[in-house]
Amino acid sequence: MVAASQSTSQFSAPGYDVAAALKKENLSQSDYDEICRRLGRAPNRAELGMFGVMWSEHCCYRNSRPLLQGFPTTGPRILVGPGENAGVVDLGEGQRLAFKIESHNHPSAVEPFQGAATGVGGILRDIFTMGARPIALLNALRFGPLEDERNVGLMEGVVAGIAHYGNCVGVPTVGGEVAFDPSYSGNPLVNAMALGLMETEDIVCSGAEGVGYPVVYVGSTTGRDGMGGASFASAELTEASLDDRPAVQVGDPFLEKGLIEACLEAFQSGDVVAAQDMGAAGLTCSCSEMAAKGGLGIELDLDRVPAREAGMTPYEFLLSESQERMLFVVKPGREQALMQSFTRWGLQAAVVGRVLEDNIVRVLQHGEVAAEVPASALADDTPINRHELISEPPAEIQAHWRWSEAELPAAGASGITPAAGPRAGQPTSWNAVLLELLDDPTIASKRWVYRQYDHQVQANTVVPPGGADAAVVRLRPQQGEGSLAPASRGVAAVVDCPNRWVALDPKRGGMAAVAEAARNLSCVGAEPLAVTDNLNFPSPETPTGYWQLALACRGLSAACSALDTPVTGGNVSLYNETRLPDGRMQPIHPTPVVGMVGLVHDLEHVRGQAWREAGDAIWLLGVPLETGEAPADPRLGLAGSSYLERIHGAVTGRPPEIDLALERSVQGFLRQAIAQGLVASAHDLSDGGLAVAAAECCMATAAAVPGPAGQTLGARFELPASSARLDRLLFAEGGARLLVSVPAERASAWQQALEAANAAAPGSVPAQRLGVVTAPGGTAAAELEIHQAGQADPLLHLPVAQLAESFEQAIPRRMGVDLPPTV
Repeated sequence: MVAASQSTSQFSAPGYDVAAALKKENLSQSDYDEICRRLGRAPNRAELGMFGVMWSEHCCYRNSRPLLQGFPTTGPRILVGPGENAGVVDLGEGQRLAFKIESHNHPSAVEPFQGAATGVGGILRDIFTMGARPIALLNALRFGPLEDERNVGLMEGVVAGIAHYGNCVGVPTVGGEVAFDPSYSGNPLVNAMALGLMETEDIVCSGAEGVGYPVVYVGSTTGRDGMGGASFASAELTEASLDDRPAVQVGDPFLEKGLIEACLEAFQSGDVVAAQDMGAAGLTCSCSEMAAKGGLGIELDLDRVPAREAGMTPYEFLLSESQERMLFVVKPGREQALMQSFTRWGLQAAVVGRVLEDNIVRVLQHGEVAAEVPASALADDTPINRHELISEPPAEIQAHWRWSEAELPAAGASGITPAAGPRAGQPTSWNAVLLELLDDPTIASKRWVYRQYDHQVQANTVVPPGGADAAVVRLRPQQGEGSLAPASRGVAAVVDCPNRWVALDPKRGGMAAVAEAARNLSCVGAEPLAVTDNLNFPSPETPTGYWQLALACRGLSAACSALDTPVTGGNVSLYNETRLPDGRMQPIHPTPVVGMVGLVHDLEHVRGQAWREAGDAIWLLGVPLETGEAPADPRLGLAGSSYLERIHGAVTGRPPEIDLALERSVQGFLRQAIAQGLVASAHDLSDGGLAVAAAECCMATAAAVPGPAGQTLGARFELPASSARLDRLLFAEGGARLLVSVPAERASAWQQALEAANAAAPGSVPAQRLGVVTAPGGTAAAELEIHQAGQADPLLHLPVAQLAESFEQAIPRRMGVDLPPTV
């Protein structure tokens, strides 16, 4: 090493255009100076490429690492936290769950089908690299408005890619979320989450062990596809990004299926002492991370690497992101038996190196050293970009926070006349408002999406997509697993992010993402266990961008701590922004997606969102509807709401306060009530507030859980007399609120449970009876009616079939396809 003060001018010229190479690798001059200082010389071209991918935000979190250290990461069920390929939690009864979420945003922007498909393949490898069999997939997607044909094409390609890979590899896609906003035009978000059950007694980790142990390459061959994908994922998108299609990998799900089986077989043999998949940064990342985590080194001979193309240079070998590849450290003498096992599955297998005592990554080709770099410099001791956190919210955010509901036009029993937005100047009934909200693609049915996914493969899916607030998968003993766990248990999973709220208040938005994910798990009766997060943000190099990232992390941390859901890992995806032709930057809404898993102790108690029986009472848990006599509750509001955006054309205001103590008590009470059989259905209030949640519960009866004699069920609500704004009563968001139905025969026990909970902790479980589930009489159709005490006419009165028409056809109509109705 040379002194830090030495100039790079003292080192010999590297033999390439440094400025051009730095631009290609997305490195700065100061990065180059630091590389030279660490090496004591100028890097050759292959070495510079290695530093380029490993020092990218995608691999080393150089802008976000200090913020991530504030997350809670330990708990009684946490077996593996951040730092490994996936987190692992203890489910009890001898079962352990591995889970992780990752992004493939930039690749999907330029090649949507392969970008999304290989995102699925990559997250699956993170799971089975730990020794777990993948049992479920979820995804969180963001697109620009579907009125733009480019966004339609992106969505078609992404959904087709996810469906292709998941369906072919044989892992069910059981849930997810899709939202739309102009900020995602040109920069869609594709976040893939996977879950797996451990099949090995010991969790397979990635740190190399055993000096002299052989390093074995298994899987597919290495080609020139996916070159520099990690650096590409850490840069902004421009019109020229289509030229970066070679940075997008090409996947083979059938080969990955064989890789899953061969890897699990190898791990169960005990012959593999360390394993790392080759995802971002390919061989460079797998070698350097295995070496750094083990405190050892790795020597890699490129002449032994199975290649699909001739004449590949060290740079191309090291930066290729060809898919379906793994790197193992194997016990000496066991490598031949292991490789024969992979060959039987039609896969490549070769001894390509050995473990070194010195902490270096040494790369050989044609008998010469092609690269030699300290492993810790690549994977451990990586640079951190320090940013100054502004002391107060940006001026534009403060301007949004000054907005109040008093600026909206007066709302009457017959409706409202918006002053702005698509209905400006048009008297609009509450019926029309609800139908308009159900036609919003973010709220509307995602059936066009999930009908393309095989959600029943493996035969463990308990709730079909759209049937409940979270996906639920049965926990059967896996092959080769001597588990004593009964088949009556399950695991629930969900992905959530209120990106509008995060854009307006990153801290409250981050808290809301965690709270809503836990609320959704609680609605199916699952105990929330842990979180994996995917932080999708624009550039952190602007004061606003870094403020958004830092405040969102604080919100996530606060909520995870309050709800006892530690963070086991995740992914950071920055520079999600598009440079427009006029040079301006279009950043996405900051989107910290929360993937949360929960344990279902008894599948018999899983609840969906559909009403079950006519005559069941409908209750609201959480912040109750206001009478208007007291000041407006700050935990509820129209600020940042779907109603404000869709009807009034505004994304503004400060989102409601998040009451984490209330979230915890209400969710805990709901889970207990479900376990005691007191609740027939449960659904959280989210986008669109009470009216949209009520409509969704009605429509779900036809799609998932038919009522008596196969009838679609409706509901009649009776809201209390109030001087509060009617649109606030109908469409406000926030408040830790849930809509549940209670069977008539359980009404007394339900009331007793509420009284006991509030006696033990006064006010901990606010509850309000609002209505009753109804069945159509004679030839009449099921209807949703919302009345208010003291009003002769209903505020809302619509047939469920009409609600379903808006809800079901919103996305297909914009995509130009026909979708058969469900009601």
